[in-house]
Amino acid sequence: MDTAAKQAVGSKYVLESMKYAQRKTWEVMDQFAQRVRPGMLESEATAECKTVLSELGMDRIWHPVLVRFGANTLKMFKERSDGDPRLAEDDIFFVDLGVVWDGHEGDAGATFVVGNDTEMNACADAAKTLFDEVEHHWRSTRASGAALYDFAAQRAEALGWRLNLDIKGHRVCDFPHAIYKAGNLGDFAECPDAGLWILEIQLAHPTRPFGAFYEDLLV
Repeated sequence: MDTAAKQAVGSKYVLESMKYAQRKTWEVMDQFAQRVRPGMLESEATAECKTVLSELGMDRIWHPVLVRFGANTLKMFKERSDGDPRLAEDDIFFVDLGVVWDGHEGDAGATFVVGNDTEMNACADAAKTLFDEVEHHWRSTRASGAALYDFAAQRAEALGWRLNLDIKGHRVCDFPHAIYKAGNLGDFAECPDAGLWILEIQLAHPTRPFGAFYEDLLV
């Protein structure tokens, strides 16, 4: 498939609508994170997130709501959580949302910490920092998707974290994006256009059993 086909959009696609979907998805993220408390089960938090989505008037979910507590923050999207852990007083969790608003796909992920574990806070911060660095590299150099993940791996190592290179970003657009078989952002040989690609960053602590996740639209 050529570059144009990999960056194709549907007849309803509007960049401003993608930005709207992005904003609404982050609004859910922020409201949900404020409701998470130590003692909640991972399953209870997932149900609460779905409640927030309904309250804010989503069109629909386009990928399952994913909430990961503790050691499950090392899991990839398609992997099942181990058990149904309860959030501890000092703990880490992330949320991954794929939601349709106004016919366009929002996709966002972020990591949060409860309590005062210094290394957990550092890991969560590092995922956002690395995302920002890679996004800036995209804006300033017009690098290919593959080059962005090469840069991400180098920066993660320099910052002292392990980057999961089995997670390399993906396409979004007007719903459903699945009709465009574009592959991963990290395998894309050209510079990704704005408003079409999700940059995903998943880090692991080098020795302890937890990680952090951050993703957002390149726009």
